[in-house]
Amino acid sequence: MSGRVDGWRWAGRVFLVLILLFTAVPMVWMLLTSIKSQFAAMQYPPQWWPKEPTLQNYTKLLDPTNPVGNDFLRYMWNSFYVSLATTVLGVAVAVPAAYAFSRFRFPGRTFLFFAVLLRNMFPAVVFLMPLFILMRWLGLVGTHGSLILTYLTFGLPLSIWLLKGFYDNIPIQLEQAARIDGATRFQAFLLIVMPLSVPGILATSIFSFIGAWNEYVYAATFLNRQDQLTLPVGIQRFFAEFATDWPGLMAATFLMSVPVVVLFLVLQRYFVRALTEGAVKS
Repeated sequence: MSGRVDGWRWAGRVFLVLILLFTAVPMVWMLLTSIKSQFAAMQYPPQWWPKEPTLQNYTKLLDPTNPVGNDFLRYMWNSFYVSLATTVLGVAVAVPAAYAFSRFRFPGRTFLFFAVLLRNMFPAVVFLMPLFILMRWLGLVGTHGSLILTYLTFGLPLSIWLLKGFYDNIPIQLEQAARIDGATRFQAFLLIVMPLSVPGILATSIFSFIGAWNEYVYAATFLNRQDQLTLPVGIQRFFAEFATDWPGLMAATFLMSVPVVVLFLVLQRYFVRALTEGAVKS
């Protein structure tokens, strides 16, 4: 019996190693290609480690005096602005909504909760034309406001669902004790529930930020000015359509992934805690 258990354990370890290689090898290849010259990147058979590594692609992208770097930094700022605004507004709406679904009992509560999740049952591209018509009617096409409102419709259902599961695991007796001591419901929520829900808020913030940071289809449809493009659209238009600068493309893609990776690594323990606490109902 123990031999069978050890066999399954080793099989699981081998599987995890294969998954790690499957996810890590493309990232390593991207990083190595970004420090190659254009000639080295086009060689066949390809070389894993460049004979003459160079950081020229990164200095070009991060130099604001260079036209390429100026465009890239503008795209990065646009993505950061849209993603941050989407995250802040999404959390500001999701927190009271999730708390209401968790604590209050009102007619149509179950229907409304599942209606919120209904949007996630359909692919995002299904809503492309209706949202474009709506944004054109609102006069927001060609502005970052159209993206922020659109991303909120995608991120809010998941944020509300995650936060509700988290609030369900915070004992209501803590709020009742605060009410007995003279606190109002809002004070009990602000002073008791909010500090305990920080891990859940951070987890939903990560989801919202990453979703807005990586989104391409709506950004490519709603934005029509070069100076308003976000990183996914800007990188695609500059490198993929007008050049075959693969080292430059890999460098830009790697720089685009750095903020998300750093954000996840810094907030990882809160992220895991929120998922585990929100998944089991006490």
